[in-house]
Amino acid sequence: MFAKNSWYVAAWADEVETRPFARTLLNEPVVLFRGAGGTVAALEDRCCHRALPLRHGDVVGDCLRCAYHGLEYDLNGQCVRIPGQDRIPSKAKVKAYQVFERDDLIWIWMGDTEKADANRIPAYPWHQDGRWRYKKNTYLIEANHLLIYDNLLDLTHLGYVHKQTIGGDAETHFAATTKTTRTDSGVRVERWMPNCVPPPTYTAAFTFGTDRVDRWQEIEFEPGLVRIFTGAKDVGAGAPEGQRDGGYGFRGLNAMTPETEDTTHYFWSAAHNFRLDEPSVTEEIYRNIVVTFGEDKEIIESQYRSVKRTPDRPFVDIAFDIAPVQARRQWTAMIKAESAPASLEAQTASV
Repeated sequence: MFAKNSWYVAAWADEVETRPFARTLLNEPVVLFRGAGGTVAALEDRCCHRALPLRHGDVVGDCLRCAYHGLEYDLNGQCVRIPGQDRIPSKAKVKAYQVFERDDLIWIWMGDTEKADANRIPAYPWHQDGRWRYKKNTYLIEANHLLIYDNLLDLTHLGYVHKQTIGGDAETHFAATTKTTRTDSGVRVERWMPNCVPPPTYTAAFTFGTDRVDRWQEIEFEPGLVRIFTGAKDVGAGAPEGQRDGGYGFRGLNAMTPETEDTTHYFWSAAHNFRLDEPSVTEEIYRNIVVTFGEDKEIIESQYRSVKRTPDRPFVDIAFDIAPVQARRQWTAMIKAESAPASLEAQTASV
């Protein structure tokens, strides 16, 4: 089961053009397109007439035309034209989803339309910030989305899984000073690794003044998204006190949208705030992150195959699982709230 009353990333903004673009999201087939005026729409990918997926059709003005018999649907999913007849049956429509374009992303609401609040769309302003350069990609992970959250919210695995890239010494990660707090929308983790050796990906792209640095990791979870801000600065240069300009800074967008219970669309971007006028640096950082995420993908998919073999066996939590456990509890609470009877939901809201 999924929590549907939440904002998810459906696509990158540049993926959606004036031609149909289809994805399965939360087990539902969805087709996205831009009308002639540039507005993005998301409809059920199934013509109401004879069920041909609308992805095969064409965009005509602000309408999507089915490729079978030419029925045309407007941005709200209402059929507005049937070739050869004037009367349009009231049932001639398809489900339409709330969508918003923001921060180079297309956000979609798959649940109760009346509860869709655009003000609660997670913000990611660094895609539009001239002080950062980024490159992006999308992976299909053959695993449940919750395992990806586990991976991102507990970075102690870096020293083992990513030895040659962002990892570094494993003991440094386990010795990090870690603070986990609940926020209004999720969970925040702050980790500090003072006076440590920078990992290979840092030194490949940035020249430090010393061979040891103060390194930080900040992770922010809210349903549908994990923001990661990591970096390092020369020891004693003021990073722990908040003076992080002039060091190595990296921001990672990690947006997970379930395709099915067993597969997840993983939208990610890698941004840096140094050597901005050197495209080769952006490319080098991107290549290193591709390697890093490939390592995570292998681990998570193998992990999920193991889980599927013995789905009733529980996990054993350890000290570093505080944030993953809290995130899972939030997902569980959201699902329970959606499945509760309306009267009980109203009572809960009034408490």
